[in-house]
Parts: sequence; C-alpha cells; structure tokens
Amino acid sequence: MDAAQSADYGLLAPAWAGTPAAELTGDRQLLQTLLDVELEWVRVLAAAGLAGPSAPEAVAEASDASQYDAASLAVRAQGGGNPVIPLLADLRARVRSGPGGAAAAAAVHRGATSQDVMDTALMLMSRRALDVIASDADRAAAALGNLAREHAATLCVARTLTQHSTPSTFGLRAAQWLHGVGQATTSLRTAAAALPLQWGGASGTLAALTTAAAGAQPEGGRISSLDLTERLADALGLSHPVAPWQTNRLPVTALGNALQDFTAAAGKMANDVLLLSRPEIGEVSEPRAAGRGGSSAMPQKQNPVLSVLIRSAALAAPGHGVQLQAAAAAADDERPSGSWHVEWQALRSMLRLAGGAAAHLAELAEGLQVHTGALARNLDSAGPLVVSEKIMAVAAPLLDDHMERNGMPGSGKEMISEAVAASLSSGEPFEKLLRGVVPVQVLSDADLLSLLDPAQYLGEAAALIERITAAYPGKPSA
Repeated sequence: MDAAQSADYGLLAPAWAGTPAAELTGDRQLLQTLLDVELEWVRVLAAAGLAGPSAPEAVAEASDASQYDAASLAVRAQGGGNPVIPLLADLRARVRSGPGGAAAAAAVHRGATSQDVMDTALMLMSRRALDVIASDADRAAAALGNLAREHAATLCVARTLTQHSTPSTFGLRAAQWLHGVGQATTSLRTAAAALPLQWGGASGTLAALTTAAAGAQPEGGRISSLDLTERLADALGLSHPVAPWQTNRLPVTALGNALQDFTAAAGKMANDVLLLSRPEIGEVSEPRAAGRGGSSAMPQKQNPVLSVLIRSAALAAPGHGVQLQAAAAAADDERPSGSWHVEWQALRSMLRLAGGAAAHLAELAEGLQVHTGALARNLDSAGPLVVSEKIMAVAAPLLDDHMERNGMPGSGKEMISEAVAASLSSGEPFEKLLRGVVPVQVLSDADLLSLLDPAQYLGEAAALIERITAAYPGKPSA
C-alpha cells in the first residue's frame, strides 16, 4: 500500500492545514503518542520492580514512530478494531529482537488493555495540542486588548438585528471579541488541566495489574495498582482520575465542549469582520499577506480569507461535538462497542479546527486594520436618530411635565415617536422635527445639541473595556 495515496494533507481542510495543530494531531504524532504511553508504562513498572531495570532502555530504542509503517498499522487495525493491537505486535517484535530480548518485550503493555493506551494517548495528544491552541489564543487576546484600549474613544454605530441601534465605540466592540475569546481560552486551559489518565485493564477492575503488583515489595511496603496508575499519570502530565472511565466518556465530551466554545468565540469575531469589511461598510480590513485573499477570476478582489477560514471552523466544530455527545450516550457495558471508536476522528477534527481557528485568529487580531473614517461616516449616516433612545428617556418626561403644567393634551412619548416616524418617512432632519415638538423653554438649544451628541450616550463603555481587558490580558508572541 502506498501511504502517500491515503495520507490526509488537508487539501479539503484549509481551516487547519499547515497549522501546528495539524502537525500535533497527524497520524505520525498519534503513533508517537501511543509509543510514549507504552514507554512510560514500562518505566513505571521497572521503578516498581515489575519489570527488569534494563527494560525501559530497550523499549525506548523501539519507541520512535519513524520506525513503524503507519499505513500498514491502519489497515491491520481492522483486525482488532483499533491501532494499538497491531502496534503492540510490532513493538514487541522490535524489542524482542533488540538488546532487551524477551524479558523486556514481556514488560510492554503489562496489565493494560488497548483502550487504556488509546484513551490515554488521545488525552496526551490533546494536551499537547491544547498548549499550542491556548498560546495562539493568548496572542489573539493580547492583540484584541490593544485594539480595545487604542479605540476606547473611537465612536461607531452599534448594530442590532443588522440595523443601526445606538452609539458605541470600536474599543468596546474589540473588547467584546476579547470577552468571548478570553472566556473560551480559560475553558480550554481548565479542560487541559483536567485531562485524565485512563487505565482500567480489561474490564475496568485493574485485576491483572493488581495481581502483578501483589508480588512487588518495593522499599516502604507493597505498592498497589492504583499507586502505579497515579505514577503513570504524573509521568505523562495527566490528572489522576477518580476511577477508570472506559464507559464514562464525560472527560471526552468536556474537552469537546471547550473546543467547541473556542471555535464559537473565534467565529463571532470572524462573522463581524466579514460584515464590517464589506466595501459598502468598510470599517475594517484583514492584514494583507502575499498570495492570500486573491480571486482566480477577479484580480481586483481582496477576500477576507482569515475570517472565512475561522468561520468555516466554527461552523464545522458543532457537528463533531454532537458526535462526541452521541458516542458518550451510546456507551455500553464495561467497554464501548463502536461508540468508543467513533470518538477518535471527531475529537481529532475538533482539535484541528480549534487549532486552525486559533492560529488564524491570532494573525487576524494582530494585523486587523481599523478605518476610523469609515466608522465616523457610518455613524453620521445613522443621523441623530441613533440617540432616539436617550431622547425618549430624557425629553419625553420633560415634555409630559410641560404639557401637564400648561393644560395641554397628549403624550411626550407619542409626540417624539411621531417625529421619529416623520423623519424616517420624509427624510426631513430629525433635529428640526424634534425642535418643533419640544419647545425651547423645555429644552434649550444647548441642551438639545448635547442630547443629540452620540459621544454623550456611551453608557459604561469605557468601564466595560477596562473590566474586560483586565480580566483577559493574554500574552503577545515572543
């Protein structure tokens, strides 16, 4: 079999192809992670007197993934339903033929089952990938914090349900992007710290390991199988589980949820950039890079490709998350049949999508161009109606009081609403119509001018920016 014919280089997955997460989750890296788990287990056994002292060195010599044919292992995995089984056969054969001989080969995988190694390797692979994802997310957070502070006073028009709503600042918009990204990154780190070892033996009782450990008498007393699994968890940098979790798949779904939350937070910013970079809006532009954003047919175009790729990841991730949840719900007996197997690709896809989104998001946030002229133009196009909420809150009660004191019928709220409707239908300046409704003795010209100033209706925007940027400082690239 030609391995190159079945290798996945990501031609159909530009959201993650070529990113660090792609490399850390490829078949070669998964194979290396499986070997790393087997090797650390032999080291734990040797330290406890359950394997010869030379066994770890012998196994280490055979634990380089480049020594194995991943394509052959993939095909042979069909025989037992997972790649650990054929890998063990090759690993033991390689160790047996080396300086460690049969004794070292016998120590490989002792007291374990293939699900122990596979689940633990996936947790280890996930932790390594999460380190890179979180690092890129930190870069994005630091850049968004800088944008938020730089544009804390840059006025813009907020939009709700796609329409102009009230005045805001671009700094608050960037801070809200940061709020989502920072919160999701915190969840990723929490998930990474909680990734547990999975080690339960054939049926989750650790029976074979307990029997083997019963004969070991290390210094300080007899060691238990649970002691051994905790040592393995420490060696791999994984958390200690309360118990084996062969059919309790919540560690996997928790990881999937964190990854999905991150792609959603990244997708929110990408959606906004796609909208704001439309030529007719023109408030932001993606950073330019040679060979990126061009069109095969329309050379004048500069497509916002980073945002497109991030958005594609955000749209794809939930499907894989549903797959993980469905698999967890379908787990049966003491070892899942089929539902466990379907997790592998779904989890790897989510790691890749989140990794690709994080890498692209960091570049987008660090290089985002903000066009203050367009922000001002679009705010001006909204006109004074953009502060109609404030006008209603301030002027309507004053008008009601004026009419009541003078015995005049009507409602201030209704009169202002009619002025708004008239301005929208006729195009007549709202401030002129408003002055016709609200006499100068109710609201002076200076007070009316202040009332119509969008800069005077920003609420707690500045304070919110400070709170968000302080909560999620991020870390710029070294």
